[in-house]
Amino acid sequence: QVQLVESGGGLVQAGGSLRLSCAASGRTFSSYAMGWFRQAPGKERNIVAAITLSGGGTDYVDSVKGRFTISRDNAKNTMYLQMNSLKPEDTAVYYCAASGSFASLRVGTNIRYWGKGTLVTVSS
Repeated sequence: QVQLVESGGGLVQAGGSLRLSCAASGRTFSSYAMGWFRQAPGKERNIVAAITLSGGGTDYVDSVKGRFTISRDNAKNTMYLQMNSLKPEDTAVYYCAASGSFASLRVGTNIRYWGKGTLVTVSS
């Protein structure tokens, strides 16, 4: 069993930055591919970024490429999402997720564990 807890959300002006963290319980964090999803009001939850078990591979949705950076520290059982040049359309609840498959995580399937989310609000 893995529990995921997000933190770091908040209110920021357009052009600003935030760093989200996802802390995982348990000793199997390094066994999972990890990812960040987001859900804006009235919209579906979609993948934002994903990272492989070792952290050597990453993938991003086109709308955040060049602005967001996903990373993980397996020694600390923590994943991060550095978000720069934030836009109002980035406003959403951000969720971290764990999957046994990086390929599946990239398309939002076979998610084994979800966090409860952290709200990011970007004002114009």
